[in-house]
Amino acid sequence: MASSHSSSPVPQSNSSDAFFKKEVDTTKRFRPVQSLPDVCPKEPTGNPNNLHDSPSLVVDQQRWTIYHSKVNLPAALNDPRLAKRESDFFTKTWGVDFVDTEVTPSFYLPQITKEHFALYQQEITPREKVNERCKNICTPKDTFDRTLLHTHDKSRTDLEQVPKIFMKPDFALEDSLTFNAVLPWSHFSTAGGKGNRDAASSKLLQEKLSHYLDIVEVNIAHQISLRSEAFFHAMTSQHELQDYLRKTSQAVKLLREKISKIDKVMCEGSLRVLRLSLTRNNCIKAYNKLKLMATVHQTQPTVQLLLSTSEYVGALDLIATTQEVLQQELQGIHSFRHLGSQLCELEKLIDKMMIAEFSTYARNDLNRPLEDDCQILEEERLVSLVFGLLKQRKLNFYEIYGDEMINTAKNIIKQCVVNTVSQIEEIDTEVVVKLADQMRMMNFPQWFDLLKNIFSKFTIFLKRVKATLNTIRSVIFLVLDKNQKTRDLEDTLQKNSAKESVVDSEVAYLTHEGMFISDAFGDGELPAGAADSASHRNTSPNSEPCSSDSVSEPECATDSSSSKEHTSSSVTPGGVEMMISEDLKLTDLELVRLANNIQELLYNASDICHDRSVKFLMARAKDGFLEKLNSNEFVTLSRLMEGFILDTEQICGRKSMSLRGALQSQANRFVNRFHEERKTKLSLLLDNERWKQAEVPAEFQDLVDSVSDGRISLPEKKPTATEERKPAEFLIVEGQKYATVGTVLLLIRIILEYCQCVDNIPSITTDMLTRLSDLLKYFNSRSCQLVLGAGALQVVGLKTITTKNLALSSRCLQLIVHYIPIIRAHFEARLQPKQFSMLRHFDHITKDYHDHIAEISAKLVAIMDSLFDKLLSKYEVKAPVPSACFRNICKQMAKMHEAIYDLLPEEQTQMLFLRINASYKLHLKRQLAHLNVVNDGGPLNGLVTSDVAFYTGNLQALKGLNDLDLNMAEIWEQKR
Repeated sequence: MASSHSSSPVPQSNSSDAFFKKEVDTTKRFRPVQSLPDVCPKEPTGNPNNLHDSPSLVVDQQRWTIYHSKVNLPAALNDPRLAKRESDFFTKTWGVDFVDTEVTPSFYLPQITKEHFALYQQEITPREKVNERCKNICTPKDTFDRTLLHTHDKSRTDLEQVPKIFMKPDFALEDSLTFNAVLPWSHFSTAGGKGNRDAASSKLLQEKLSHYLDIVEVNIAHQISLRSEAFFHAMTSQHELQDYLRKTSQAVKLLREKISKIDKVMCEGSLRVLRLSLTRNNCIKAYNKLKLMATVHQTQPTVQLLLSTSEYVGALDLIATTQEVLQQELQGIHSFRHLGSQLCELEKLIDKMMIAEFSTYARNDLNRPLEDDCQILEEERLVSLVFGLLKQRKLNFYEIYGDEMINTAKNIIKQCVVNTVSQIEEIDTEVVVKLADQMRMMNFPQWFDLLKNIFSKFTIFLKRVKATLNTIRSVIFLVLDKNQKTRDLEDTLQKNSAKESVVDSEVAYLTHEGMFISDAFGDGELPAGAADSASHRNTSPNSEPCSSDSVSEPECATDSSSSKEHTSSSVTPGGVEMMISEDLKLTDLELVRLANNIQELLYNASDICHDRSVKFLMARAKDGFLEKLNSNEFVTLSRLMEGFILDTEQICGRKSMSLRGALQSQANRFVNRFHEERKTKLSLLLDNERWKQAEVPAEFQDLVDSVSDGRISLPEKKPTATEERKPAEFLIVEGQKYATVGTVLLLIRIILEYCQCVDNIPSITTDMLTRLSDLLKYFNSRSCQLVLGAGALQVVGLKTITTKNLALSSRCLQLIVHYIPIIRAHFEARLQPKQFSMLRHFDHITKDYHDHIAEISAKLVAIMDSLFDKLLSKYEVKAPVPSACFRNICKQMAKMHEAIYDLLPEEQTQMLFLRINASYKLHLKRQLAHLNVVNDGGPLNGLVTSDVAFYTGNLQALKGLNDLDLNMAEIWEQKR
């Protein structure tokens, strides 16, 4: 079917270019029929030379129609997968559920029932009956159809006799298998006696094939006879079509001639002008392209020249610009096919060179001589390197600087030790090879000077690191600021884009109407947007783009580049001007993170210096050197370390805990040793103390006087002034005399040493408070054991503990109690508020001391009480008066007074004697009651009164007791 539409049924001659036509008399002169051009695209007719200029009227009209479709519609509608064949078409397109879906009745259509067709049935029923009668009367006229059907069946039966092999589309006798199947070679074999039989078989085969040919020819003739009418109709239509086409060809030829004349007169000149203008523009573009290629060709030498001067940023910008030009404007240029990969390799090489250059810069910057000069080394070079690394997104370059800082810190300590050891003649470097061993051979002044030198070098080192890192951070912040300004500018441009679009549309309209912009707007009325647009159009590529007379090659390359990079200048804090390009595509988050990492690197530099200092201290402390320092040396060392810690905190802005922790650890060891030494010293002093009043040297008086002025510190020694002043008998404290022993004087100095250590080393305040509390408690308990407990009898070898010893011990305790509030205030001023709870130790100590003093007073009273009990128990009321008992009592009272008066204040002496007098009255009253002596004015009463008057007179005659109210009337029993 499809082939019948694409080929003509007209019989053709041997030549494909000939058309079928009726035979005519050749003697008659007819105008030859011209073949139409391109009637059949597959079989062109006519003169081939006349085809190229003529349009194809037939080919252009031969579009795809439904007759070109070769789809078997029954096969498309017949889906064997479904049971309902009548619904396959819908279910194939809309799904299996389409038929089963119930359709909702429409509200706009009425319900049709059989009653609606009743009238129609009434009208059609009579007509149907008439039609049936006519069928019965008239004879059938389908004889031809039945004959035709019979003939079709017969021809079909005949065709079935022909073997199927002849009907195959790939039937070809060239195939050996097909040939053997049609003509078996066995029928042509003449071997043996089978010749006659083979000849008969051959004749039979020939007849069979002839029969098959006849059947086919008969069927073909039958088919032709059936379609003869259509065939001749097609031939007639073909002749009419040729006539129509001939007329159309003549009309087209005439039209072409007219169009050709119009083209020559009106279009050819204008088109030639346009063609020449286009050629000129193309030549200019080609010229500019060649200039651009020449510029790009010089990229590699220029990059090498920039790299020779360490202009990494310029080299990278040139590579980026060239890469962009190659990808956009020079894409597909065969001569530059390898340049892109070469530039990529060159860019990788520049990355390695920048990293190596930055590493070299960091090494040179950190290892230069550490003098007071903290200037940045080659700031322009540093800025260029940082910009290049940022451009290449090498954001971990600061790690290189961090590694160099660690190595430099090690070298600083090593170099300082080497320089110091070389200046000390006592250290033989040939015998002692290791630096650590050489360092341990130094004494404290030498080692202290070495540590001081190391700290000063580290301070300069940190200042240099800070200056360098601040420059790097300033570059990062400048890029960050540039990004912010770029975003602000883009926002502003977006806001003005609407206004500019309106102005551009107005200018375009005026230009289209043939008017000049200056005619539409006055000189002062031309909008800024229109002026910008007009200037932009005047510099468009079509109007003298990048001519050789006005623009140099580099400028041409820059203008023709589509990257259009813009740069802005900025100045670093050091005064270096930098050109910031817009192609640093770093996000604000990355820049802020990098700036934080640079700041963290400065903190790491401080930590590195502190860690190396700690290792230096630990190396010297291995043999217990630091623990053996005296308080002045350790205080000096502590002040030096504290000063270095404060300097590093001021430089870097953050506290480093390693050196502070090492100092605290050494301070704790120092506190333990300091306390153990003082406690041991105090223990030895107490064990050798004979509890006799000691003279007070002038230096101790000066020490006490300095405390009285409100400051607790050890005064400087003045040897000349001390030799001229003699020791005093008492220690004067705020106008009061204190008789003390030598141990207490030294104890006061020890206490002040504790307080001064707290001032010098604030970090040990809590430890010192605890240790000082322990020392005061130890003195209290040990003095109690030695005096009240009579331990001095065995330790020192005293014969007895006298009242003078007791009074002196009490006065020493009172002196310590006097200083406890001052010590408490001193520590309170240096403690944190959360540590104030530790001050309760002083309250407990004060209570313990007061209890001890009270026990001593009670002991003195007890001594006299036992004396009174012993003497008054033998008292008899008889002459002479005063009695021996009372004379003995007055004598002992005088001795007691003599022993304690110079030691205790007058108020305490009076209070003590009042308590002794009360004990005396109690014992006398008990003895008088035992002797039945009453206050009745009798002789016995008179004798007792005389003795009591003698006692009262002697007691009040003692120094400081003349105003003492003895109230001796209490010795008599009150009458009831």
